[in-house]
Amino acid sequence: MFSSLRYLKYLIFSCHRNGHGIHSPFVFNIVSNIFRNKTRPDIVCSIEKIRNRLLEDPRSIKVTDLGAGSKIMKTSLRKVSDITTYSAVPRKYGILLSNLAEAFGKPFILEFGTSLGISTMYLAASCPDAEVITIEGCRETTKIASDNFKEAGLKNIRMLNGSFDEILPEIRKEEICPGLVFIDGNHRKEPVIKYFNQVADISDNNSVVIIDDINSSREMAEAWCEIKNHKNVTASIDIFRMGIVFFREGLNHFNYVVRY
Repeated sequence: MFSSLRYLKYLIFSCHRNGHGIHSPFVFNIVSNIFRNKTRPDIVCSIEKIRNRLLEDPRSIKVTDLGAGSKIMKTSLRKVSDITTYSAVPRKYGILLSNLAEAFGKPFILEFGTSLGISTMYLAASCPDAEVITIEGCRETTKIASDNFKEAGLKNIRMLNGSFDEILPEIRKEEICPGLVFIDGNHRKEPVIKYFNQVADISDNNSVVIIDDINSSREMAEAWCEIKNHKNVTASIDIFRMGIVFFREGLNHFNYVVRY
């Protein structure tokens, strides 16, 4: 019910998907160009072929959830096909991640929550010159994701298995500023805010952070509200499923809601 009411509000207040009503030239360019870009057909075909294979995968694996866990899949023993259906980013949003990665990904992309690697492949394929560091807490899904990366022929992915709390401090020690960060892991308010704050500390003027499932629950909506009003954030875009924030100087702080 909560998510449905949020979606109704989103439909009422969202700007046109072509960017009409957006006064910031920077945000208008992102919505009218990057959002509407067509990702290379070979990239989409390759990744969606792997998705279709996973949707037919009869195996069951024991999933270790270090975050909030799935609202739909209640047991730790889950079918690969079900994980693909309920956890993998849909094609529509995978294409958006690909476009954003191409525009902002260098020098490296950081992803919280690999799962079976669909979103990771979309991030990596369109930005081959950037290293994609992806963190996943479940060893079983990590193994499958690794096989998927090999099948897709992607060699710019560094996959790390473990908790975000253990691995993020090590990444921060490398002192590399991320071009793009995708947070799609622990869907609880406090952890999401904590990870965002740590990412904000190592980000710069050109960094972009994407938060997934911002309207999936009341506490995720609260987390998004706090994140978009963070002192370093100069603009945000809410496309209902995802929230995108920018740290770019010179923008008048505004929170845009855009139909996607």
